[in-house]
Amino acid sequence: MDTTQSAQISRKSFIQSFIILVILILAAGILTRIIPSGSFTRVEENGSTMIVPGSYAPMDKPDYPIWRWFTAPVEVLAGPDSLTIITILLFLLMVGASFSVLQHSQILASVISRIITLFGGRKYLLLWVVSLFFMIIGGFFGIFEEVIPLVPIMIALAIHLGWDSLTGLGMSILAVNMGFSTAITNPFTIGVAQKLAELPLFSGAAVRLVFFIIIYLIFMMFLMSYARRVEKNPESSPIYREEESAGLRGKQVAWKAGETDARKLKRALLWFGVFTLLIAGVLFSAPFVEFLSSYSLPLVALLFFAGGLGAGFLSGTSAKNVWKAAWDGALGIAPGIPLILMASSIKFIVTESAILDTLLMHASGWLNNTSAYSAALIIYGLALVIEFFIGSGSAKAFLLMPILVPLADLIGITRQSVITAFCFGDGFSNLIYPTNPVLLIALGMTVVSYPKWLKWSLRLWMWVLPVTILFLIFAVYIKFGPF
Repeated sequence: MDTTQSAQISRKSFIQSFIILVILILAAGILTRIIPSGSFTRVEENGSTMIVPGSYAPMDKPDYPIWRWFTAPVEVLAGPDSLTIITILLFLLMVGASFSVLQHSQILASVISRIITLFGGRKYLLLWVVSLFFMIIGGFFGIFEEVIPLVPIMIALAIHLGWDSLTGLGMSILAVNMGFSTAITNPFTIGVAQKLAELPLFSGAAVRLVFFIIIYLIFMMFLMSYARRVEKNPESSPIYREEESAGLRGKQVAWKAGETDARKLKRALLWFGVFTLLIAGVLFSAPFVEFLSSYSLPLVALLFFAGGLGAGFLSGTSAKNVWKAAWDGALGIAPGIPLILMASSIKFIVTESAILDTLLMHASGWLNNTSAYSAALIIYGLALVIEFFIGSGSAKAFLLMPILVPLADLIGITRQSVITAFCFGDGFSNLIYPTNPVLLIALGMTVVSYPKWLKWSLRLWMWVLPVTILFLIFAVYIKFGPF
């Protein structure tokens, strides 16, 4: 039985991420000493908190001592986002435990084998199809963090096909990010923003679809080129040494090994398949069912945990080994907990010091007396900056739309163009900043460090950024509407 690989955070990756987050926490703390405090008036409308445009007022700086910069990673557990953070942490542990059971029980190897058989060895066709699937669920359904359970499987598949962990991350979480950013009917960004801007729901979908296809083609050219290079010369991979040290090279042979009883394995696969369908049902129903929308992340975690553990028991693996694998998996991924707490503390420090609204006020002020084209790019940049502090697309929409829409009307930029700029800024930055829990979790399941991820993915952003800017200019030029 192959037991050499499980979802766990490498020591090097942890140390590098830890150092980067410490620097960011210190930077956020220093900003609280430099930037004046202030706040907008907020009102409740239809159960949502909205900013009143033009209501910003300076305020006395709250008493926020320096020592609290360093206790903030603990304080977030009792802060306003505590429930969300705790849910993410439990999700992380459950996914790590389940993946370890699937790996140790030979179930993961069997799933990979069946996927490859389905495509008859046409692995580059498989790369195109899998990447498109992930882009579609991000672009149409707004699914993002919920796909984390699938990331280790895609990484294992990529390595088995002769590629590397970066390719696996690319065809899964990065593909979802590309779709999420070029949203067509994403209810959590397009849907919320259009509702706040009083636009017809999901209007402009035809134009967005064209851009979705353009980004898909750019993304696949990037990913295909990289995968072919790694297949031809494995040592060209920036993480070759890390994967070799972790024993990931040569997995094609190792994953064919194993003495698991075929009948029991089939039963285990059937069990896991049922839970996979239940997860798919939750993901695709969540945008349309309010209850599922609010609780999709914990539901996915529970279903994946039950599916993984149940499949482990049914595979013939002893109960003792199943629980040991689950414990080892949770333990291996646990170092991600302090990283996520540290990442969350940056927003906590800024909001506790009441400087976020000041930053927002000054940024929106730049839109005055500017051209429509410049305004679109400023909104794009503003969303990119705010993403560093607030990861939720819906939360940013409620924060920004009440301010941006009236300004856009005065400048002469269409509301649809504002929403497009907002969605680009909200989405494409998701997998750049180390303050994003999804990125930390995904990298934590691999040997990929944040610096190497950033260096690799920036090659794609070098293409995406100018193309998105051109598209925004085009949207302003055609007065992308209906209004």
